[in-house]
Amino acid sequence: MHNHQPGSKALDEMKIFVPAQANRAISFTNKEAAFYFTQSHETNHMEHAHFAGLNIAKQRIFSGYGLRADQVELDNRKSEVYVYPYKLERIYGGGLTEELWMFDAKNIVEIGIAGAVNTIGIELKGEQLDPIGSQEEAVIFHSMEGNWIIAVSSIDGQAVQLEDHLISSKANTGGFYIAVAKTADEAIALIHTARSDRRRWKRERIQRMEKFLQQQVPLASSDPELVLAMDWMNITMDQLVTKQQGDGIYAGLPWFNEYWGRDQFISLPGACLVTGQFETARNILLSFAEFQNTDELSIFFGRVPNILAPENIDYHTTDGTPRFIIQLQDYVKYSGDTQIIKELYSAVRNSIEGAIKNWVDDKGYLMHADNETWMDARDADLNSYSPRDTRANDIQALWHNQLRAGVYFAEFMNDKENAGKWNEIAAKLRLNFATDFRDETHPYLADRLDAQDQAEFALRPNQLFAFDLLEDEDFKCRATRTAWEELVYPWGVASLDRSHPLFHPFHLTPHYHKDAAYHNGAVWLWLNGIAMQRMIELGQEETAYKLFKNMNWQALNLGVVGGLAENMDAYPQPGERWAKLTGAYLQAWSNAEQLRVWYQYFLGLRPDLIQHTLTIAPRIPAELQSLNYLVKVGTGQIQASYKRNNAYRTYHYSFADIAVGVVIDIAPFEIARLEVQPGCELTVKQMEDHLQLTLQDKDAKVIKELSANLSAARTVEAERNRKQLLGIAFAEPLDLGHHPVIKL
Repeated sequence: MHNHQPGSKALDEMKIFVPAQANRAISFTNKEAAFYFTQSHETNHMEHAHFAGLNIAKQRIFSGYGLRADQVELDNRKSEVYVYPYKLERIYGGGLTEELWMFDAKNIVEIGIAGAVNTIGIELKGEQLDPIGSQEEAVIFHSMEGNWIIAVSSIDGQAVQLEDHLISSKANTGGFYIAVAKTADEAIALIHTARSDRRRWKRERIQRMEKFLQQQVPLASSDPELVLAMDWMNITMDQLVTKQQGDGIYAGLPWFNEYWGRDQFISLPGACLVTGQFETARNILLSFAEFQNTDELSIFFGRVPNILAPENIDYHTTDGTPRFIIQLQDYVKYSGDTQIIKELYSAVRNSIEGAIKNWVDDKGYLMHADNETWMDARDADLNSYSPRDTRANDIQALWHNQLRAGVYFAEFMNDKENAGKWNEIAAKLRLNFATDFRDETHPYLADRLDAQDQAEFALRPNQLFAFDLLEDEDFKCRATRTAWEELVYPWGVASLDRSHPLFHPFHLTPHYHKDAAYHNGAVWLWLNGIAMQRMIELGQEETAYKLFKNMNWQALNLGVVGGLAENMDAYPQPGERWAKLTGAYLQAWSNAEQLRVWYQYFLGLRPDLIQHTLTIAPRIPAELQSLNYLVKVGTGQIQASYKRNNAYRTYHYSFADIAVGVVIDIAPFEIARLEVQPGCELTVKQMEDHLQLTLQDKDAKVIKELSANLSAARTVEAERNRKQLLGIAFAEPLDLGHHPVIKL
């Protein structure tokens, strides 16, 4: 860190050293429409390298750069690389350093170079990237794609020279700016502004990140690796929350820098709700509602888009719309903002009525085409690689939750007729589901009902979303074990079980098209969230935490620095111990689900301001000795801590600007309830045979004390789950000869 540069002690302590052999992906966004991708030492990824350099609104601008200092080319492969939340730093021999910065909401990249003696130079990379003009101050280029203009200039304004694509200047100029705009004049004006405002821009970017970590998601723990991983995942998650078309969440980088309905609303809890960014969540909901299909003659009436890109709006998804309505309700639960219900009730009504009119069958099921679930890959002839028509189990669970959310909204709006109608359909669906998706021979749910009403029992992870439709706790426990041991590898959840004839153990391989594996074996890291949640609900937080820790380790050591990828192979490559990362290098829902499960299920804080309640159900694994953290709820916040010693565990919660009914759920003890007012402090001591709860007011006066004893019923349930899940293990690869899709 150079003393003349703005910095942050907290963020600088997060820096990650990347060894040359790791050659990791590094990614920054400007929180608007631009992102920069590179690799630490050599940008050579077989799929991602195409997107190297700066990209704006789905258009590639330039593909990176090469540097020279004192006529010598700087070799990234021999540099020492450190990645900070806000910059990339490379250190070369002889004390030369390079820093790459982006700035919030500005289409400009700063490449700082320090330690050269006489001259420094930069050469932009990219096909058809020829200079179209040159003046003393800047060299001008057309962008690789789109109608953008690039201007390259020195940082302090000294003259630059162009010779055979190399732009050079004196060493003491400090480096180069690469600005992008619609005209050369605008690009040069942006550089002028940068020269006067760069320190402020850097400070503002750093302070935004610092404030986010310290005021929205602060975490301290006896486990420093946990803190580092969660801080990084919050940062890389937040860089995908952008303003490309209003507020939204990029589905993933490099190729999904657009808003997808499905991905957006899967990601919203982990990206915005658990992090207390309620205004952003509200804006995302309102923004997507504007693009809802309101053509009553369309079969897509009431749907929100699957894809909302700068030049493309597409409605071919069934699950995006239920998730939109469910997240509207989740947003109200977290924020207490009931005003939005009045603003969006017509969108709620249209979403449900459009489905009833065009897609709902006599049993209450939501019908759909084979490529309208999240498993949507098709071949060149538009045949689905993993057909899931006409009634997939996860779609029915989402539809049921959409109906139940709709009932709440209808009751709030005093729309008794629709509340009654939607409630009836939800009840019918629930009744039929428990019969139609089960049989005597399978210890798990059918993945779908086909067009002939036949249940298809491919073992897929989608059933994990549907367990809330079932009353049979014994079956749910068995099905969870089956799913975990057949689908959940140490690195994540596979899309199909390894004994199925269509199982593809590798995502990218010469044996078959990658999309054949996409939903037929490839691991999807976003599914880890629901898999861990189901384990924790069964009292198996230690099992869930093994997967959680593996993901934290992965974010810190593999792939993009600080984040999680879209996919992985189901099996490690021969001779390897860990599966290879594939798909998008940074995927919103992968990060978001890791964050959601941490807050909602390990820490166990689940607000429901609709019901004026807050459930506190911590399931903290044994290896964590202490935690300090904060959660935003409504207009207030909860400062919480946890300590474990040999005799008992202590949970402490301070409530600021919150009045709410608290439900303390620590299995296998009786559930305790009490009302808290602003300024109250709640201490829960967990002994071997009881909980001791003490509530103090803002003056530290004890206003309530109570005990919660062991619950006989919950003890029996916990013991049953323990026995059923005893010795549960991750799925393990089978011999490659087992899989018909591999030609050995």
